[in-house]
Amino acid sequence: MTATVYEASHIKRYRASREEVRHRRKQLHNIIAAMHPMTVRQVFYQATVLGLVEKSESGYTKVQTDLVQMRQSGALPYGWIADNTRFQRRPRTYDGVQAALDETARLYRKSLWADADCYVEIWLEKDALSGVIFPITSMYDVPLMVARGYASLSFLYGAAEYIGELDVPTYIYHFGDFDPSGVNAGEKIESTLREMVPWAEIHFHRAAVTPYQIKAMELPTRPTKTSDSRSKGFGDVYVELDAIPPGELRRLVERVIERHLPRHQFEIMKIAEASEREIIKRLVGALDVSDE
Repeated sequence: MTATVYEASHIKRYRASREEVRHRRKQLHNIIAAMHPMTVRQVFYQATVLGLVEKSESGYTKVQTDLVQMRQSGALPYGWIADNTRFQRRPRTYDGVQAALDETARLYRKSLWADADCYVEIWLEKDALSGVIFPITSMYDVPLMVARGYASLSFLYGAAEYIGELDVPTYIYHFGDFDPSGVNAGEKIESTLREMVPWAEIHFHRAAVTPYQIKAMELPTRPTKTSDSRSKGFGDVYVELDAIPPGELRRLVERVIERHLPRHQFEIMKIAEASEREIIKRLVGALDVSDE
């Protein structure tokens, strides 16, 4: 019996020098400092635009490894990287009644849409990006609906039930990948909501990613996955929502919301909110609350 001998590979794998790694991490820090909060995938796309890593899974792994080590070393604040794929459920508790009242006064928000002539929702395909745009939807008091790709019937039914009770038109803006499944997922959300509440006035718009945005922003593209059963006739390339720079993504969300706000309504509301919060604080301060 003859033993098989395997010779050592002659292929030399390139290993970045310490100086190159240091330079890449400095550039990654600059990217995140200007655009945070960002997901790891968003950082990866911006790194490919600058030529810091190759546009491949190995490039993504480099960025992911860099960001882990940068955060662990204290070079990068943990809060600058958004990750909503993991979350914790815990009840909110207080030291006593007075503490609960103080917190209520601090968190008081005035309804921005109470007298509006429409209702607005932002639908997001990817849960990981919710932390990136939530600061905008929260500021404007707009629901952020995270569908996680194809929304479940239960989730759609809950959304439709609320929309069906409204006496104003509903405007839905969908943010998702420009790929066969991402586009179809948005279409499925629209058609299902219309089927569930046919009497409701629903205006459904695909806000991102669009072919126009791909060209205008020169977004990084990838070959369309032929394994996707919906890829026939779609086109040769697809673009992930993560490819849009986070600052621009937040601006897109802000723009579609502001289409439906009366001029200066937001500024007026914030002034009224601050005034009413002070009134609540004074009322709470005047109460003699005993925890016994």
